Amino acid sequence: MERRTRWGSTTRSSRVRLDAEHAWALVASARAGPQWYVDAAPFVFRGAVDRLTLGRGRRWPVPDRPVLRPGDTAGFWRVLEAGPVEDGPVGDGHHLLLEAAVRAPGTVRLSTLVTPEGPHCCRVAQTVTFTPAGLLGRAYLLTDVPARETLMELVHRRVLRDLGRAAT
Repeated sequence: MERRTRWGSTTRSSRVRLDAEHAWALVASARAGPQWYVDAAPFVFRGAVDRLTLGRGRRWPVPDRPVLRPGDTAGFWRVLEAGPVEDGPVGDGHHLLLEAAVRAPGTVRLSTLVTPEGPHCCRVAQTVTFTPAGLLGRAYLLTDVPARETLMELVHRRVLRDLGRAAT
């Protein structure tokens, strides 16, 4: 697993022994039942914290179709992008971009990119970003790094576990 941290973002990236199309179908799955973007422990915890701080702590249901689409909602996420990467250096990968509908002094987004790396192999890269709003957002950004690191580590491991189960 490769790790990268910046002030406003944290990334985890791993090579997976699964073809990119199959990995994408699992990463962006919108089927009823457990989904990493809804029931991973850090997201369950964050939803509870949001409710405790008088936020909505949304629990939108998963749409129950093969894959997520832009405009969908699930858990506390709004789907901004979901599908093939059309421009940029990645070429033939798929991108899922989620925005959190939680009480925060800024915007929280989670990006997942699945790119092929040869036969029966792909790379799954996930980045969580926080874009601060105002002075409170900037102060939050300074204190948020350890929590963001933990969140990304746990979420990425959950995705890898789910993909590993599919590969066997």
